[in-house]
Amino acid sequence: MKLTDAFIKGIKPSSATKSYSDGNGLALLSNPSGNLGWRYRYRYGGKPKMLSFGSYPQITLKRAREKLAAARKQLDEGRDPSIVRKQENNQKKNDFKSVALRWHKAWSAGKDEKHAGKVLKRLEQDVFPQIGSMPIHTITAPMLIKMAQKVVKRGAFDIAKRVYSSAGQVFRYAIVEGLCDRNPANDIGLADAHIQSPPVKHRNSLAPQDVPELLRKIDTYDDVNGGSVITKLAMKLMSYTFVRTGELISAKWSEFDLQNNVWVVPAERMKKVKGRVSAAHIVALSKQSKAILKELHKVTDGGDLVFPHESNPKKSMSNNTILFALYRMGYKGRMTGHGFRGVASTILHETGYQHAHIEVQLAHLERNRVSGAYNHAEYIPQRAKMMQEWANYLDGIKAGARVININSKRGAA
Repeated sequence: MKLTDAFIKGIKPSSATKSYSDGNGLALLSNPSGNLGWRYRYRYGGKPKMLSFGSYPQITLKRAREKLAAARKQLDEGRDPSIVRKQENNQKKNDFKSVALRWHKAWSAGKDEKHAGKVLKRLEQDVFPQIGSMPIHTITAPMLIKMAQKVVKRGAFDIAKRVYSSAGQVFRYAIVEGLCDRNPANDIGLADAHIQSPPVKHRNSLAPQDVPELLRKIDTYDDVNGGSVITKLAMKLMSYTFVRTGELISAKWSEFDLQNNVWVVPAERMKKVKGRVSAAHIVALSKQSKAILKELHKVTDGGDLVFPHESNPKKSMSNNTILFALYRMGYKGRMTGHGFRGVASTILHETGYQHAHIEVQLAHLERNRVSGAYNHAEYIPQRAKMMQEWANYLDGIKAGARVININSKRGAA
C-alpha cells in the first residue's frame, strides 16, 4: 500500500531501522533515534544503487514523490540520477551567486561593515535574481548589460554602475579560482551600451513667496496633521539652519555648545566631496534654534540622539521622515528637506549677503588651494550675524512681514 501522511506521522521509533515502502523503489527509513529519511533504490547499468531524497518532514511525502518522478525520468533518458545530482551540486558551487558570496567574504575582510553590507544587498537585489543561478563561465557581456539595463529602468543609474563594477570584481575572483578565463565586464562598458547617467534633476524647493505658508503649516504639523512633535521641531530647526537632511537627523547632543551658540557637525558626518571626507562644519545657532533644541531635549528625555527614531530610540530618525511630513502637508513634488537649503540660498543671495558667507554656511566652498582642506570655520562672526538675521526674517514673514526684506544692512562684510 502507498504511504499516507497520517501513517507517517504515526510512525514510532523502534530498536532497529525499519523501511516503509511507497512503491517504485521509494521508501521511508525510520531510525532508532526517531529520524525519518527518504531513500530511492534503483538499478543502473545492471548494478543496484541508492539515492537519498532528504529527511521527513523537511521533504514531505508529496515532494519525495516529485523527486522520485524526476529520478525515474532521468533513468528513462539513460542518465544515472546519482551522477546527475553530483553534476548539479558541482555546478551550483560554480554558479555566479556562490562565487559572489565567496568573493564578498574575502573582499569584506577589514572593510567597513556597513559598506560591505550595502554591497551584498545590491548583489542580492539586482544581480542574483538575474544571473545568480548561472554557471559563472557561461555568463557573457550582453547578459551583464541586460542586468544593468533592468536596474537603470527603475531610475537607479548609480546602482547600475555599482553592481556592474561588483560583478566585474566577482569575475576577477573567479579567474583566480580557475572557474573562468575572462571577465566579461571588461569587454563592454555601460557607455558602450549607451547606458548613461540621466540629466541631473534639481531637488524641489519653494519660491520665496510660498515660504510663509509652509512655516505656518510646520508650526501646526502635530496638531493639524497628527504628526510627531519631534518631526515638527526637526523641520523648524532645518528651516533655521538649512543643513543637509543627513546632517540634521543624525545629530547628537554632544555636538552642540549652546553656551557658545554653535553646533559642530563632525567631519565624518559631512557630505564627501570628490570621494574625500570634508572638515567639521560649524553651524552658528540663532536664539530660535537654541529654543528649539531646549524643547527637543525635554521631548526626547535627553538621550544621545537629538532626533531619535519613533520605534527605536537608539536609532536616528528615518531619512524620509521630513520628506513624508512635507507630503502630508500638501507639498509633494513642491518641496523636500533639501529644499530648505535652496530657499535659504536664494533669499540670502537676493538680499545681498556675501556669497562666500552663504557658501560656507551651506558647506559648499571649494578646497583651499594651498592646504587642500575645507575650511568650514571661516567667517564665524559674519555667519553668526547672518544666521540670527535669517531666523528673525523667517519669524517675520511667518507673521505677515514682506518676503525678501531681511535687513537694511544686508549682512555686509
